[in-house]
Amino acid sequence: MNVHLHWFLPTGGDGRTLVDRHAYTDGGITRDRITPVSGVRAPDIEYLIQIAKAAEQLGFEAVLTPTGTWCEDAWLTTVALAQHTERLKFLVAFRPGVISPVLAAQMASTYQRITRGRLLLNVVTGGDSTEQRRFGDHLDHDRRYARTAEFLSVVRGVWSGQPYDFDGEHYQVEGGLTALPPDPLPEIFFGGSSAAAGPVAAAHTDVYLTWGEPPAAVKEKIDWIRGLAEEQGRTVRFGIRLHTISRDSSAEAWATANRLLGDLDADTIAAAQQALGRSESVGQQRMLALHGGSRDELEIAPNLWAGVGLVRGGAGTALVGSHAEVADRIEEYHALGVEHFVLSGYPHLEEAYWFGEGVTPELARRGLLSTVPASPSLSAARGRENRPASAPGGAPLLVAGGR
Repeated sequence: MNVHLHWFLPTGGDGRTLVDRHAYTDGGITRDRITPVSGVRAPDIEYLIQIAKAAEQLGFEAVLTPTGTWCEDAWLTTVALAQHTERLKFLVAFRPGVISPVLAAQMASTYQRITRGRLLLNVVTGGDSTEQRRFGDHLDHDRRYARTAEFLSVVRGVWSGQPYDFDGEHYQVEGGLTALPPDPLPEIFFGGSSAAAGPVAAAHTDVYLTWGEPPAAVKEKIDWIRGLAEEQGRTVRFGIRLHTISRDSSAEAWATANRLLGDLDADTIAAAQQALGRSESVGQQRMLALHGGSRDELEIAPNLWAGVGLVRGGAGTALVGSHAEVADRIEEYHALGVEHFVLSGYPHLEEAYWFGEGVTPELARRGLLSTVPASPSLSAARGRENRPASAPGGAPLLVAGGR
């Protein structure tokens, strides 16, 4: 079982800080309690193209694109980026409750033909009722997962190429059909830590994603989902969502983490924690429990730092260390059964290079990757400490303007 490496597209904005234009005082609508910060980059198409091209050159298989109010539409953005890349796949996040399952199946089929098979699907059931109501969805937490199960049943049914009928609580379909099914069928990624989420993952998904918890907690999740899947006669593969701060030395990596932490004042953290604490997502509550809103003892396991989760929702932990240490942690998760690693860092362009030029070769040396990228841009003249000669101090060759 090889490691599959994926990166992230920051379609809600990027920058050199964890504090960006998406404040948490009232879901991001105002910023009255947030101190203005510099170094924030708009998610314009030119910048996203740079990240997508870098990810492809560095050997990442796919990029995850988020969904929600504060980011660009994942379908439209990634199909545009597909025209600027050749091999890179797009892990498109979407919410089942705001789109017809038959239409979603048709969109996925069209996407596969336009991109020549480069679509992966990330199903986001939704853990915030305020966000869901913004899109016209008024179901409670558990009923949303029940609807997701029906949604995926319909999607897979209409992908068969034959008329498909379905009569459920949330969907009634007569003769549902995707005239030209996608080829290949997109793999379906799915995450959820609640009791309502587990059976959906076991019955309907290809890859179960967890946020970056300590290895013992991740093992418990894997054992849970694997057991449920076996009861269904199915096999589910596993992935993990993490940030990374990888440097030539451990000291450099932790210095970067501490700089990011230094940007956060007490009011910013309090505002974020107040908003995130209202989330119905069990996974989000598990992320918050890792640090309890405190700056103290943020290294919750070797090289696993919970500082991101002080102000960011969703994935709140980062692998921090030297390239070899980060590879050690990936190897540790891989030994538990984790196959897919969906990674990110701030800023995403620079951190893609740090990881791709530092950790990826280390993983290849350990036999965990099937291939190592060989890009002309990466094999050019190297400078001090094996960095590109034209990038003093480790800065990437490509940079983006921000606001």
